[in-house]
Amino acid sequence: MFTFKKALPEEVGIPSSSIKELLLFLDKKDIPMHSMLIMRQDKLVLEKYYAPYAQDTLHRMFSISKSFTALAIFLLLEEKKITLDDSITDYFPEYVNADTHPWIKATTIKNMLMMRTCHAAATYKADMTSDWTKSFFTTLPTHKPGTVFHYDTSAAHVLCALVEKLTGKPMLDYLKEKILNYMDFSKESYMIKDPFGVSIGGSGLMATPMDVLKVLFLLDKKGTITCNDGIVRTLLNPELIEKATSNLSDTIMTGPLPSEASGYGMQIWQNEMGGYVLYGMGGQLAISLPEKELLIMTTADTQGIAGGNQVIYDAIYNILLPSIKNAPLNTIMDEKKSAYDSLVEVANFLEIAPPRMPKSRLVNPILEDLPEFIKGVANPKGANIDSADSLRDNSGNFSVLKYDLDENAQGFSSLQLNLSHNGVSTLRLIRNDEKSTSPLQYDINFGIQNMQEGIFPKYGTHYTAGAIWLRENTLYIRVHLIGECVGSVRFELFFEEKEITVFMRKIEETYFKEFDGHLHGYLQCN
Repeated sequence: MFTFKKALPEEVGIPSSSIKELLLFLDKKDIPMHSMLIMRQDKLVLEKYYAPYAQDTLHRMFSISKSFTALAIFLLLEEKKITLDDSITDYFPEYVNADTHPWIKATTIKNMLMMRTCHAAATYKADMTSDWTKSFFTTLPTHKPGTVFHYDTSAAHVLCALVEKLTGKPMLDYLKEKILNYMDFSKESYMIKDPFGVSIGGSGLMATPMDVLKVLFLLDKKGTITCNDGIVRTLLNPELIEKATSNLSDTIMTGPLPSEASGYGMQIWQNEMGGYVLYGMGGQLAISLPEKELLIMTTADTQGIAGGNQVIYDAIYNILLPSIKNAPLNTIMDEKKSAYDSLVEVANFLEIAPPRMPKSRLVNPILEDLPEFIKGVANPKGANIDSADSLRDNSGNFSVLKYDLDENAQGFSSLQLNLSHNGVSTLRLIRNDEKSTSPLQYDINFGIQNMQEGIFPKYGTHYTAGAIWLRENTLYIRVHLIGECVGSVRFELFFEEKEITVFMRKIEETYFKEFDGHLHGYLQCN
């Protein structure tokens, strides 16, 4: 088995207290972390997963996929099937004709690895129902290739298509055969495909955090490691790794944050501390800090949080790095164990949490029960709620609130709420769908000040959801999406005596579009 040796943080010069401080800081900043793995001097000192995520949960790695695509291209280079200076059009003659723009014909594989193509953005996103690969060759370019940096995800997608075309295999299968199986990469891992059967080389990798940490370790060792069979192998060309992880392109014009303005190699970012990062949207970060002999892997969902990724970086830079010493910490074993036990206690406690009241909102303490206003809306006759069994269902939930919705762009016709302060609450939305002969019913379970899991209707996506009363008449629900769709769907429900207004917001790349916008409705008469 290919596994990492484990050590107490103090044994590799890291105080357990600084790791604990790092975890607590991110928690206080309400950064939805999914995992954090920390290695120093080739030893694993932290492996933390935030429930419901677990060690074997596959996670969407988004643009970390690009780094895997680069590794596959490096293997093709070693097999002499391609060269870096080849025009990409040489391998896709079916998409090229006399009208193909000369800047597209001039785009090389090297240009694409360095994000110096002739396109300023992903070409396939203009029409995702058309051939994603073909779009790269037919979209009018914006500038000469090989000049300036633009983050072009379609470049990675086309490079992945090139790998699959020349090998006749899905790209991840090719990588497993050549590299990843030697490190016991998870067998369940896979890559999402585009509608035309090509692996999404720019953002489609589904893998565990440990899988990615193993690849980061391989890069850190310049391609040579002791494999799972005990044999020392060079799996990647060290010169190509050196190039890929160096600063080849300037990103200062497009990088909105310091972490994205430090430069770019070949499908691998530079970081502010002289290292490099396999970088994925939403907090998927595989960070190498060679001067500190430190590797860190995080998964998270920072989408919708301005500068969320930078919060993770800065927490590592400002809390963890200053505490690291070059030698083991000179403390007695009992002290080391006590500090580590305190870290473990905090780590075990942390999980994906319900929404929290903003600290500035001191006027509204956490409600210990369902708001009196809501009880009054649900029971307009003024009956004693605690003794009114007719107002509760078999699960002990509070009475159902039902609303007829005004006509809306999203097509929802009615809304229903089952509310329970301590148990499972349910938001039910009924929607008329043109593709279905019967209305769609979305039942979304959530907890109030606790989390509840479920499968999101229609999409089949696993989720965990929690809610909080912002005011007596305002409920905020956040649904964390888990799986291929990493992101969230959020609801703010504003109750009046006989009306409801709902503000819906989906923060997810591709789907859940019906959950964007506003709804208004009236309480149904009993």
